[in-house]
Amino acid sequence: MESHGNGRTAPEDNQPNRVYEPEGKPYGIRFLSRYCDVPASAFSSQPEWIALAGTAFEDWADQIGPAYPGGGDLFLTDSSGAWIKFRRGADFAQGGSASSLPDEAHAIRAAAVSLKGAGEPYVQMEAEGVSLTAVPLYDCGGDIALVIGVSARVGDGTREDGKQVLDWAGGFPAFLYYGMEKSAGVRLAERQQQEEREARKREMLFQMAHELYSKIDTDEILTEIIRRINEFYPDARIDLLMTQDQPRSMLPVKPLRFVGMEEDSCTRAFMEGRIVIDEGKLPGYYEMAIPISGKQGIYGVMHLHSHAGKFEPSDIQIMKVLSGAAGSAFENAKLYEQSNILVNELRLINELTKQLNQSLKMNEIFSFASAELKQIFRSDYCCILQLEPSSGKFIVQATNIPALLHESFDKDAGYSGIVCESKEPVIVSDYWANPNVPSKMMQITGARSLIAAPLLVHDEARGVILVAHRVPGFFTYDNYKLLQVLAGHVGLALANASLHAEVRRMVITDNLTGLYARHYLDEQVGMLQKKDFCGSLIVVDIDHFKTINDTYGHQVGDKILIQVSQIIKSSIRETDIAARWGGEELAIYLPQVMTEQSARIADRIRLKVEKDTEPCVTVSCGVSEWNWQDEKISVESLFYRSDMALYRAKNEGRNCVRVG
Repeated sequence: MESHGNGRTAPEDNQPNRVYEPEGKPYGIRFLSRYCDVPASAFSSQPEWIALAGTAFEDWADQIGPAYPGGGDLFLTDSSGAWIKFRRGADFAQGGSASSLPDEAHAIRAAAVSLKGAGEPYVQMEAEGVSLTAVPLYDCGGDIALVIGVSARVGDGTREDGKQVLDWAGGFPAFLYYGMEKSAGVRLAERQQQEEREARKREMLFQMAHELYSKIDTDEILTEIIRRINEFYPDARIDLLMTQDQPRSMLPVKPLRFVGMEEDSCTRAFMEGRIVIDEGKLPGYYEMAIPISGKQGIYGVMHLHSHAGKFEPSDIQIMKVLSGAAGSAFENAKLYEQSNILVNELRLINELTKQLNQSLKMNEIFSFASAELKQIFRSDYCCILQLEPSSGKFIVQATNIPALLHESFDKDAGYSGIVCESKEPVIVSDYWANPNVPSKMMQITGARSLIAAPLLVHDEARGVILVAHRVPGFFTYDNYKLLQVLAGHVGLALANASLHAEVRRMVITDNLTGLYARHYLDEQVGMLQKKDFCGSLIVVDIDHFKTINDTYGHQVGDKILIQVSQIIKSSIRETDIAARWGGEELAIYLPQVMTEQSARIADRIRLKVEKDTEPCVTVSCGVSEWNWQDEKISVESLFYRSDMALYRAKNEGRNCVRVG
């Protein structure tokens, strides 16, 4: 083995390829100390540095090739002796490879690896006609990182000059440094491009968040989400899967299914509230499911299909930001829409209540409520039924279906019976998909959607509202809740009207006989005299009524009054007005009836009283009339003439009818 002492040339030597080592350090070429602290092990374990060393070797070999006088091979190994690069020279042009070198050549290479601490800058050996010169290259810590050298055939007693090889090897670090700088420049450019892309993505995310938070319409937000994702991933396809329908949307919105989809990426993303990435059904395709998450819940899933390779961690970060911004913006828009709906509902309730309270007539309330409900819900049909306590049947009081108006139904019939019994509203998406409940309204109209609510008065069902539409699934859950609220106000208006009617009935009705009070009779006669052309009045007096009270007592007297009143009510028309005139005197006004017919009615009443009362009593009747030809038409004159006729009947023996 031949060794050469100093491995570094002094400045005055004018040999730039040779280097000296500081005192106390092993001889050799230290090629990393001024640039980085890459350990020697990196050149045998890290592909990046192995490739960099190989590229530097190729450049170095190309450079020294013309100046190299011999025809041997050039080689490069790592610190363990594994071959990195091998260039065949002229001496071995017939072929072969590094593995075909003699064992001695491998031994020389191994010996070069063991030079650390031996104080030798290179090693040189001969075996089987081959001369091998190897120069170790050290890292900044003094560890062998690479071994570079020459193998040549020995001819004419010559061999390769070890010092010359050492000088050539001294030029290798320059090529390695150049490769490092070039690689660093490429990495720097790539890093700069990556940072520019990240900066652009951050800017796009900022703009996206600003755009999303500035919108208050859910359709606009979903449109912006799709547009932004297309900017980030122009080659990807996106679907939106929402838990709620977007009826106005023209976007690719699909309902999010859960039944039988437990392993689906979108279902998992929704249930777990995280981004899920799976391989697509086709080779090279990948799927990403991103939940649209707000503070109050998850509203849907964005489903990306990409054929541009796997999604990177940066993609996941972008989607996390997009998911949060989209979810918050969508949630804010939904809350805004719901607040508008609530405001509109309150306005409708206020206006409807105001209009309902303007009328205290039952028929007007029914008609107005039916028309308003049909307009509010944009329905095709509306029907309001009232439960009659006396008959226990539903009566259709208002509807836009002429065939149903005033028709009666059993209390347990159809949806009216269901709603009345449960006291809860009902919503039907498609009646004809499962027509188990018979409904005459749905059958004769062909309607498919239905909402129904009870009319509750003091927690008792007094009626039912039915609202229907020909389109299936037309009514929403919000419509269902709104009808329930409006039905309560309609029920309250009906209760007020019913209470007002009852109070008015009590005011204008005599409590004992059930006939109208005299002041009501006066009002009605005066009003009818202004529009009719004639009318007649019958005044009925119970004969010897004081004697009956004295003989049988006042309770029997009251009983006689009630019996006579019932006979009168059963003997006249609904349009006739019977009232208690005062004491035992009763009066009957017959609109547009002349004296002759009135006298017959009075006589029929007289005969029936004599026959049907217990104890038996008789009555005297006075009859008078008015017509449009009279000089003076008034309530007082009509009553006066009837009273005079009654006075004559009493004077002429009682139990008779006289005309005045």
